[in-house]
Amino acid sequence: MRHLRVINHLGRTSSHRKAMLSNMATSLILHKRITTTTAKAKALRTFVEPLITKSKEDSTHSRRVVFGYLKDKTAVAELFREVSPKVAERQGGYTRILKIGNRIGDNADMCVMELVDYNEAMLGGEAAKTKTTRRRRAPKKKDDATAETKTPKAPKAKAEKSEKPVEKTEETSEKSVPEKK
Repeated sequence: MRHLRVINHLGRTSSHRKAMLSNMATSLILHKRITTTTAKAKALRTFVEPLITKSKEDSTHSRRVVFGYLKDKTAVAELFREVSPKVAERQGGYTRILKIGNRIGDNADMCVMELVDYNEAMLGGEAAKTKTTRRRRAPKKKDDATAETKTPKAPKAKAEKSEKPVEKTEETSEKSVPEKK
């Protein structure tokens, strides 16, 4: 029986599992969204959410504790500078798991795991408000039958220049036509 066995070992040794979860948490913090299997995402949620809660208090001790788990300086800096101010009022539930179907190769259940406050489409933020421009097709050309029935427009008059017309002489015609030998 599985009484009180809540940790999903994911078929890995303890050191491999800790390293994998650390790398996945670093990717999630840096990219705000990752694609993974559902089992790994559920295991990652229990790993990363306490770290985000710890990042709400910006002290040297909390930074060192988070660095002990993540082992990546840039991810720790990103977590404390950008992620923690966005989730300051939130009491928990910093991540969202969206199922996307099964993987083609081995039929594993796949999902997208993302930080909740960074999905602009779900928040209805500025990305949804901006209006995109459309490209339209050029109007279709009309048939010859319809073109003949309409009255043709008068040609536009060109502005006349006060220059004298150039007369063709034998010299100019000889220069323009090369001689054949």
